[in-house]
Amino acid sequence: MDVIFGILMPFIGTALGSGMVFVMKDKLNDKRQKVLLGFASGVMIAAAIWSLILPSIEMSIGIFSWLPATIGFIFGILGLIIIDPFIDKIESKWKKNKNSNILMLIIAVTIHNIPEGMAVGVAFAGALATNSSITMIQAIILALGVAIQNFPEGAIISMPLKNEGMSKLKAFFIGILSGIVEPIFAIFTLLLITLVIPFLPYFLSFAAGAMFYVVINELIPKINKKENYLGTVGFTIGFLIMMILDVSLG
Repeated sequence: MDVIFGILMPFIGTALGSGMVFVMKDKLNDKRQKVLLGFASGVMIAAAIWSLILPSIEMSIGIFSWLPATIGFIFGILGLIIIDPFIDKIESKWKKNKNSNILMLIIAVTIHNIPEGMAVGVAFAGALATNSSITMIQAIILALGVAIQNFPEGAIISMPLKNEGMSKLKAFFIGILSGIVEPIFAIFTLLLITLVIPFLPYFLSFAAGAMFYVVINELIPKINKKENYLGTVGFTIGFLIMMILDVSLG
């Protein structure tokens, strides 16, 4: 039950954010968005370190125990570097012709959400593995961090669509549709890793690399778009809370 709930958490975050079309007249407040994105960034970075990278190293044996974590992390970064230009191209075309290219926006956001879904699946696979130091609490907290990050993302998708004249219900549906890929890939990754447990250290660090890339390339630029300390405060609080929970409950 914990696994099912944890896997669904990021999708719930997207759905709640998309649901803002029913209660908000305008876009999500910039200051609140910065705090939320900063908090989610802090949680995701701390989770990547304590819940993914360190367990990856601990599961490896010998003087080169750092090697699987290094290889996985590099491929996590490279994977996002490869697909990112494709996402940017789709989003750029959508901005030029929003009414006829809504599907392109959904595709772009969907691809962007795949690594996050995989990271959640890997975390729960680690929590279920007998030779892993990842606890169920750690996996749930990581999923919560992704869910918090998805909240403003869902609003960012659905609110502009509503403002362009689309019905609230349709804008909400498109918003949640962009997040459905996360639980799907989380389950797929979870099932895959149960078949190849020896590769779990590589998958853990791969997910960590993907999360680092998302935070550095996607979230931090949004936080620092206009000079403001709120994003930094949110990041600090998120990082410290995740670190304390991980150390005390892990």
